[in-house]
Amino acid sequence: MKILASEWIKTRRTPIRWIVFLAPLIFAAFVIGYYSLRTISTDIQASIYQVFFGVWTTIIIPFGSGLIPGLMIQQEESAGGFNGLLGSKSPRQKLYLGKLTILILSATGSIMAATILLVLGFNVLLKLPISWPIFIAGAIMAAIGTIPLLAIYLWISFAWGMGASIGIGGAGLLIAVLMGTSLGDEVWRFVPWAWPIRLSMLPGVYLIYEPGKDILTNTGLIINQAIIGIMISLMFFSVVLFGGLHWFKSWEGRKEYE
Repeated sequence: MKILASEWIKTRRTPIRWIVFLAPLIFAAFVIGYYSLRTISTDIQASIYQVFFGVWTTIIIPFGSGLIPGLMIQQEESAGGFNGLLGSKSPRQKLYLGKLTILILSATGSIMAATILLVLGFNVLLKLPISWPIFIAGAIMAAIGTIPLLAIYLWISFAWGMGASIGIGGAGLLIAVLMGTSLGDEVWRFVPWAWPIRLSMLPGVYLIYEPGKDILTNTGLIINQAIIGIMISLMFFSVVLFGGLHWFKSWEGRKEYE
């Protein structure tokens, strides 16, 4: 807990808190404002779901997953070339896990906050009842798909710096957009940037359910897809986490500081 508290305190010197707290508010307000100008139709919930999670998981998550770890490590780099981090008496593994945990909590809290603000906004401001359990399920799935990306970008940020993290984040954004289309139907399970968009869209299927369709069959397919996607993403996360911890144990800073 001390390490987590210390890591959170360090974010005061970076734009991280502003990003984590303001992004959900601004994005939820944008979506609510957009739909306040549209005519209410029978399929509006499905449209809201697809726009909200589609944009969040293909743009905000890929780019933010590169930006925030980059900012976090840049702050350490600014502190005398990682001297504060490398000189810490805490075990290396705990320091690494502390940063990763803060990233996971920030990302999860941000997507949950955005979803809750969205649901409340439509229910209270526009008087449009929203099936909140489906939206919350989508947020949880998006968070699960994001965790492996955070582990990747934390490692990249330590190894190559903020520029590489943001650059790969930009490339990840393009990949996520492509994987959200039919091009990703066969390969999305093996592309980390596809997991947030593909997993988050699964609960939304229930918003476009049509009478006459076999809901049990539909549910079975969704659960099967969810299980496969979650298992692959968690296995990938475990591999990246183990590799990152092992690498960081003997890391002594980047070349210019060694």
